[in-house]
Amino acid sequence: MPERATAHTRRDLLRLTGAAALGAALAGPLAGCASEEDSGPGGPTAGDDSGKPVETFTEPSKKLSGDLKILLWSHFVPSHDTWFDTFVKDWGSKVGVNVQVDHVDQAQITTRIASEIQAGQGHDLIQFIAPLSQFEPSVLDMKDVTEEANKRWGQQLELCRLSSFNPATGKFFAYAPGWVPDPGNFRKSLWEPVGFPNGPSTWDELLQGGAEIKKSKGVQMGLGMSQEIDSNMVLRALMWSFGASIQDENSKVVINSPETVAAVEFMTKLFKQTMTNEVFSWNAASNNQGLVAGKLSYVVNSISAYRTAQGTNPDVAEDTLFVPALRGPKGAHAAQHVLYNWIVPKHAANPDAAKEFLLHYTANFASATYASKLYDFCAWDKLTPKRADWLANDPFGSKPADKLKVLTNAVEWSSNIGYPGPSNTAVGEVFNTFIIPNMFARAARGEVSPQQAVADAEKQINPIFAKWRAQGLVAG
Repeated sequence: MPERATAHTRRDLLRLTGAAALGAALAGPLAGCASEEDSGPGGPTAGDDSGKPVETFTEPSKKLSGDLKILLWSHFVPSHDTWFDTFVKDWGSKVGVNVQVDHVDQAQITTRIASEIQAGQGHDLIQFIAPLSQFEPSVLDMKDVTEEANKRWGQQLELCRLSSFNPATGKFFAYAPGWVPDPGNFRKSLWEPVGFPNGPSTWDELLQGGAEIKKSKGVQMGLGMSQEIDSNMVLRALMWSFGASIQDENSKVVINSPETVAAVEFMTKLFKQTMTNEVFSWNAASNNQGLVAGKLSYVVNSISAYRTAQGTNPDVAEDTLFVPALRGPKGAHAAQHVLYNWIVPKHAANPDAAKEFLLHYTANFASATYASKLYDFCAWDKLTPKRADWLANDPFGSKPADKLKVLTNAVEWSSNIGYPGPSNTAVGEVFNTFIIPNMFARAARGEVSPQQAVADAEKQINPIFAKWRAQGLVAG
C-alpha cells in the first residue's frame, strides 16, 4: 500500500516555544502546546536550515504519570517508525509516563481492537489507517482533543473530520490528525509507447493503454479485488467516479443503482483486458511488491512503493511517475489511501496521557511528514509549512526533483470513506467486511452478472445499516 506556509527564524521559534511553555501552566484542559496565536503562521514546525523540522515540547496541562500503551501499524515507510518510537518515548520521559509502543501489520489491528474491547483491557491508544467508526460504542469521545486542535491551528481538514465524526450522535469516534493521498503510479517507459507519456487521465484511457501494454509487453496492471485495504480504496474511487456510492449524504443505502452496475461492468472489462487472477488474492503489500519488481504498469497507491524502489530498484523508481484521480463519467475521485484514526478505548487505563500525547504529536506533525518521506499529510496545513516546498523539490532524491508536485492539491481530488456521507458505524462495518471488493470480484470472475453482484451486495449492506440505525448510530 501501503501524504500546505511561511516560517519563523530559529530565534523566533525558541522565543515562541518558551512562551508556550510558560502559558501552559495557566491554560485549561488539554492546553499543552502553543496556541494558534502563539505559534504564528509558521508555527512550531518551521524547519531549520537543513529543511528538517525542528521539534518542540511544552508541558501538558496536568500532571501525568503511569504507563501509556500504544498500538499502531508498522508503517510502509520504515523510517517513520524509527522516528516515532524515539519521539514518543522522549515525550514520555519528559512528562513522567512510561511509554510502550507495539507495531503490528495493519491487517491485524481491527481484530486486535475487537479482542481487547471484548476483554476490557489492552492498549490505551490505538491507531489505524482507515475509519474505526464501527467501534464507536466502545471508545471515548475525542471531541475535546479535536476542538483543542482546532483552537490552536484552525479548522481541521474536512476530509479528516468526516472520517472521525458521526453527525448522527455528535461524537468524534476517533481523532484524525493526518491522511495520505492515493495517486496513480505508472511506468513511463510502458505508457509512453502506447500514446500516454504523462500517464492516463481517465478510466477509459487506463483501459485503452493498459490493454495495449499487456498485449504488446505482457505487463499487467495492479488494481486489487481482494479482501485487503487497497482494494477497498480503489474500488470505491471507481464507483464514485461513475456516480455510484454505498450511501447518499443522508446515510441512505443507494448502492443498487445503474451507476454501480456500470462501474462493475467497467471493472470486469478492465480485469479481462489488463490483469490476471492474482489480483483476487492480493494482500496490502502485493501491488507495492509488483511495482517495485517491475511487473506492473499501473497501480493506485501511496508513494510508499516508490520510496522502496528508490532503495532497491532505482531504475524502476526513476521510471515511476504519478497522476491524480482518474476521471470517470461523473467526476474524478480517489479515496484517501490512508486516513489516520486514533482511538482511546473506554477500558484505557491512562486516557489523559493518551490525549496529551496526541496534541504533542500533532504539534510536531511536520516531523511525521518528514520522517515518512512525505507519505503522511497533516489535517492542519499550517503545521507543515514546508510541505509544498518538499513536494516541489523532494529532499529524498526524486528524479526529477518535482516528481511529487502532483500531490500538492491532492485534497481536491480525495474523498472520505462513506462519501458523499460520513464514515458512520455502518460504513465502518461494510468497509471491514470487504463487501465492495467481493462484489467486484464475483462479477469479474464471471460467477454472477454485474447486476446480480450489486443486488447481492445491497442485501448484505441493508441489514448492517438497519442494525446501526436502530441503535441511533446512523442517521435516517
